[in-house]
Amino acid sequence: MDKKVGSKKRRSSDKAGLPPEALVFVGEQKIDKPVISIFQYTPDSCTDREYSIEEALAMKISDENITWLNIEGLHDVPLIQQIAEKFSIPPLLIEDILNTSERPKMEAMGDVIFIVLRMLSQEDASKPITIEHISIVLGQNFILSFQEGILGDVFDPIRNRLRTGKGRLRKQKIDYLCYELLDSIVDSYFGILEILGDKIEIIEENVLVQPQNELLRDLHELRTNLLSVRRSVWPLRDVINNIQREDDTYFQKSTRYYLRDLYDHTVQELETIETYWELLSGLQDIYLSSISNRMNEVMKVLTIITTIFIPLTFIAGLYGMNFKFMPELEWRFGYPVVILVMLIITYIMIKIFIRKKWM
Repeated sequence: MDKKVGSKKRRSSDKAGLPPEALVFVGEQKIDKPVISIFQYTPDSCTDREYSIEEALAMKISDENITWLNIEGLHDVPLIQQIAEKFSIPPLLIEDILNTSERPKMEAMGDVIFIVLRMLSQEDASKPITIEHISIVLGQNFILSFQEGILGDVFDPIRNRLRTGKGRLRKQKIDYLCYELLDSIVDSYFGILEILGDKIEIIEENVLVQPQNELLRDLHELRTNLLSVRRSVWPLRDVINNIQREDDTYFQKSTRYYLRDLYDHTVQELETIETYWELLSGLQDIYLSSISNRMNEVMKVLTIITTIFIPLTFIAGLYGMNFKFMPELEWRFGYPVVILVMLIITYIMIKIFIRKKWM
């Protein structure tokens, strides 16, 4: 799949002045051409392949099997509109599908339930978190999922279980497939949090042992990444909670037990995020305190040196005035005596500083 390079990003402000149901893609084109893949399965069989636009529009939905249609690439507005209209998706929901800046939410409208969430990916701790907008539409015997198409998504294990028939997925109703999609995304957040947690531990050791200027930049990047995860998980908790409160039209009672477990996972992730956030705030304070203490130590040394040299500078300045009548200038032992006096003064001041524990 080729990635689209240099495409212009469309913002929400581009929709200003348009009617509420105007269909405008908001976001950045990530791939050249949308990809449509469709799974159709029963407890005993499963077929899946990529479809052309014409084949997808001509496909018939049967009550005898479950259909999962996934589209990667949202920039083709006519295609998204045709697919959505084929499944009787209201225009307001199509508008939200095309808006990649939409916050995670859940809406029940007519015979479908609409869910928006975010898929996160991070290769390693040195790179920023990549965010992908995901929309899921759950109907009576079908699921539509819409992706921007920039990640190797977390749905691959689900696809493998459907192909092989392992587990209970093919034996369950359509609502269980929806739960599996939500669960795979929520579980992927744990991997992101583990990467962030490992880097926080490394920074914590460096801050306490040897704080460097680069640590402040790392702390800022970590706070930015953690904020991205928080913005994805926080509303998702409310989404799953709202799904549980819906009647049995969309989710069976047996599936609600899994949704409760999924809700617990989001709460656990939020608690981890809040813990990391407090740790980062504490590490930033420790870093600033360490830098301040180091600066104080430097200023302390410089102050001690300056204090020692004040009387010595006074003596040197006194005998450097070049007045004609200064008896000490004609004395044979004047120079060594002045040097000896300076050394004695230096010794006495150092002893005083040590006794005061200033050194």
